[in-house]
Amino acid sequence: MRRVLFVLAALAVGCSSGEQSTEMKNNIVTKEVEYSADNVAMKGFLAYDSNIEGQRPGVLVVHEWWGHNAYARERAKKLAELGYTALAVDMYGDGKQAEHPDDAMKFVMEVVSNAEVAVARFNAALDFLKNQPTTNPEKIAAIGYCFGGSVVLSMANSGVDLDAVASFHGGLQGIAPAQPGVNKAKVLVCNGAADQMVTQEQIDAFKKNLDEADVDYEFINYEGAMHSFTNPMADSFAVKFNMPLAYNAEADRQSWEKMKELFNSVFKSSGN
Repeated sequence: MRRVLFVLAALAVGCSSGEQSTEMKNNIVTKEVEYSADNVAMKGFLAYDSNIEGQRPGVLVVHEWWGHNAYARERAKKLAELGYTALAVDMYGDGKQAEHPDDAMKFVMEVVSNAEVAVARFNAALDFLKNQPTTNPEKIAAIGYCFGGSVVLSMANSGVDLDAVASFHGGLQGIAPAQPGVNKAKVLVCNGAADQMVTQEQIDAFKKNLDEADVDYEFINYEGAMHSFTNPMADSFAVKFNMPLAYNAEADRQSWEKMKELFNSVFKSSGN
């Protein structure tokens, strides 16, 4: 198996075994779901629009280093409103969430220190999403935030079957390198130009690798945007933990629109 390591700077696959807490709001159905990877319970969150008939593209949402929390679920619901079946995944197992950066880093390292574990947990979520009756298993994308951005970029570079990936303020150091003909996904990287956790050297190396591997990608730097620019909680985290984070409403809006454009292009035949 290709070596997969991804680092957030500074900072046999099972199927469903249960679901609970179904909620419907404005025709958006949400469910807490459980699947497994290597006998570890993974707690996800599924969202889709009940007004749409038949199958539609699926999108995986990979959480920040804080873990599978309300923010990842909100993004899944927003994707459902756009017409996708979305699954907010659990990369830590048992739905673990961090309350402090020290815990977050511990959880991250537990995953990235074992490439096989990371791939198995991502593929478990991918298989679960593909098997949903509302999902077209031939049309799958993934998005990720911070740690999650690194995850989706590494998975695409490693040849996981994805049509498109979008990374929002994701780390670029330590991502599995792209090889010619392996990464077949269209790639969108939304980076904050003022992100102190991503250096110009890392950006140059990342772009050079994708260029040499002939990957179809777009890299966008949002002027003035800092790390975690899409998360409205970033400002409070910055104060609480003395970290260089900040929410940027305009960069959040623009990057989400770019993701929508990417998906519209990739999935245009589906009408989404």
